[in-house]
Amino acid sequence: MNTKNIVVIEGDGIGPDIVAESIKVLRKIEEISDIKFNFSYYEAGGIAIDKYGNPLPKETLDACKKADAVILGAVGGPKWDDLEGNKRPEKALLGLRGGLGLFANLRPAILHRQLKDACPLKEKIIGDSLDIMIVRELTSGIYFGKRGRNVADKSAYDTMYYNEEEIERILRVGFDISLSRDKKVCVVDKANILESSRLWREVTKRVAKDYSDVEYTFLYVDNAAMQLVRNPKQFDVIITSNMFGDILSDEASMLTGSIGMLPSASIGGNNALYEPIHGSAPDIAGQDKANPIATILSMAMMLRHSFGMEKEAQKVEKAVDRALTEGYRTGDIFSKGMKLVGTKEMGNIIANYIK
Repeated sequence: MNTKNIVVIEGDGIGPDIVAESIKVLRKIEEISDIKFNFSYYEAGGIAIDKYGNPLPKETLDACKKADAVILGAVGGPKWDDLEGNKRPEKALLGLRGGLGLFANLRPAILHRQLKDACPLKEKIIGDSLDIMIVRELTSGIYFGKRGRNVADKSAYDTMYYNEEEIERILRVGFDISLSRDKKVCVVDKANILESSRLWREVTKRVAKDYSDVEYTFLYVDNAAMQLVRNPKQFDVIITSNMFGDILSDEASMLTGSIGMLPSASIGGNNALYEPIHGSAPDIAGQDKANPIATILSMAMMLRHSFGMEKEAQKVEKAVDRALTEGYRTGDIFSKGMKLVGTKEMGNIIANYIK
């Protein structure tokens, strides 16, 4: 039997709630395949700060480096908002991405046809569905550049830094993904202002020569933000920098009806990290109210990208689709006439639909 070792980091807030449902789904995959998952649990984020004074203990990072894949729930919350920047729960995310060499974040923004009424845009704009892949650079840019404060003049600075190698490798991930989609790439930058963005354009033009079948365009980030709500169906694959991707993917998430629907995969190293894009929502933690679908769909991405289990990945996605078709909804996507369920019941329903 094929065995895969997976590190599970439940994290803070609703992290344990949603991760538990993703494990149910993977256990069901074990029943219908020849794979066995070994789960080991480690801590990161706010809970690790409380226990160890460190958002990312060395033991956790070392275990992740040895694993075949990593599942992450969510980190952070108001409890830790007043800590210094290098001691905040979010530092765990940066540490994991950098420590594992995960330079590419894949964030599919998919509007399921069953939830189109939850989209804030008019039907004539979105039609019956929406499917955009946002490819975000993850280990460089302004989040990893030099930063600091100058006490003398009471100033602060953050540096947006990129080199050609970092840009080229994320571009190739995005262009490769486009080959199995509509072969359309939009590179989002701020080249009218930023020198780093002008470098992005230079490298894009060079890389694009290796993808003659792919149509590519450029958009300034402010225009891209507007176009996502004006005409989102123009986009297929968006490739962009760390900060721009962080912002645009959250904007795109609202086109799907709820941020609780969107999975993500961070790839590029010897293994990969899978997590929902939403936060820890501590106000509903432990109340059986969280939407586990984004985390469950992240497991489909794990099966596909880390383990090459395309058939099983599709089974998970079809199970989610069936649950939505039959009207099951958590509170964040509930509408009149649907069946309101909690976190655990939604997880059970989806797992039971996997055949």
